[in-house]
Amino acid sequence: MHFDFDSGTFRDASFRPDEPAVVAHDRSLSWRELETEARAWRDEARALGVGADVPVVIRGHKEAAFMVALTGALMLRAPFVPVDAVYPAERLQSIVDTLGAHLVYDAAAGRFQVLRPDPAPELAEKGLCYIMFTSGTTGQPKGVQIGRESVQGLIDWMRLDFGLGPEPVFLNHTVFSFDVSLYDVFGTLALGGCILMLDRGRAASALEVAALIARHGATTWVSTPSFAQQQLINPGFSQEALPSLRTFLFCGEPLPIPLARQLRRRFPGVPILNTYGPTEATVATTLLRVDDALLATDGPMPIGHAKRDSMVYCDQGELCIAGPQVMRGYINRPDLNATRMFVRDGQRGFRTGDLGTEGPDGLLFCQGRIDDQIKLNGYRLELLEVDAALAALPGARAGAAVALRRPNGAVARLVAFVETGDEARELPAELAAWKELLATRLPHYMLPSELLPCARMPVSVNYKIDRAKLAQIYQALNA
Repeated sequence: MHFDFDSGTFRDASFRPDEPAVVAHDRSLSWRELETEARAWRDEARALGVGADVPVVIRGHKEAAFMVALTGALMLRAPFVPVDAVYPAERLQSIVDTLGAHLVYDAAAGRFQVLRPDPAPELAEKGLCYIMFTSGTTGQPKGVQIGRESVQGLIDWMRLDFGLGPEPVFLNHTVFSFDVSLYDVFGTLALGGCILMLDRGRAASALEVAALIARHGATTWVSTPSFAQQQLINPGFSQEALPSLRTFLFCGEPLPIPLARQLRRRFPGVPILNTYGPTEATVATTLLRVDDALLATDGPMPIGHAKRDSMVYCDQGELCIAGPQVMRGYINRPDLNATRMFVRDGQRGFRTGDLGTEGPDGLLFCQGRIDDQIKLNGYRLELLEVDAALAALPGARAGAAVALRRPNGAVARLVAFVETGDEARELPAELAAWKELLATRLPHYMLPSELLPCARMPVSVNYKIDRAKLAQIYQALNA
């Protein structure tokens, strides 16, 4: 069986209906059960006022019901808005307010929470598939609107160019509010395979990850490079021990050549695919099939070539994307849309803010961010959002997050400074619980590993906080 995105229905109902479609920590679902539960979810949501072009917020963490809800929303043609349970209540409320949503589906509890009696109005943008909220510069997340045509293009690209084979079994570890997970969601539904969902507890153990791959015959590894790096501590993470794996698919952060070499040694017969793309371009927009000649070089890993029916090019050093995969704009943010979006040859375009170069054969490279937006452990975040949370701490006059980088430019971790107004070397007493306080405003992956006091924030010549100087201060303190 598989799910047809154009009609919003299940197809080939008589073919392998009892094969697994969803394997989660709480329960598993066959394709027949997924269809039955998705239809029931659709009917309940419809009775509560959800319909085409009405957004529905889905909150949870890797429950089978989360996948049911995503499928039910697709059947309704209602844009789904995934929010992982790691997000604090304040962030969830911000998303609900931005959308004007009238209900939230709690996947852990398996029920809808009605926030107000009147249904949410239809969105101005029609035919959206989902809205993904990413880190925002003002302390508020911004909603990326992705159309159904963009998702269909992603599915076609995966089917034609990824070589995933029949009925792929996706190892899914990224949270559903991180768009890399949608490779697994849409790939499973469209290609008739299975999604093997790792909750945070199981994903933390390399031995447990390998055991689940072996137990359920996972064929397609989808992750950030950092997650794959963690698995190498397990000698049993190898082709001999895990013969079902037939594809490594990476996205979310740069793929280091040393990691790719290690994977090639451990899994000599398994293709390694490197993909690149911002959330605003529907998960990814370039593809590279890593070969041995590339692994013999010492240069940076390319991000590949543009996907079918799209353009990726460098404009004054910035990577720009144009094509049907580009978002329909940020919801309720005409200011950002005016500066980040454009039209080229009749196609929507997006300025990524990523530094890029293009080789003589058209091979593309990404060389980091132009602004203060960074990738940390595969998650995209903006330092200014962390700054806003730091500045709200008791006794803090200002705050700044600093990305500490490895020699290759990758972000190793995040530290932070707060301006206290005095020369004290210790944090004031009211900041003893700073990490817990920040956790009420920020998801776990945005929390700094350390917080240090600073009498005055250093500023650059244009009166912006000088993060480079703060990094030097930190290094001097730890010399």
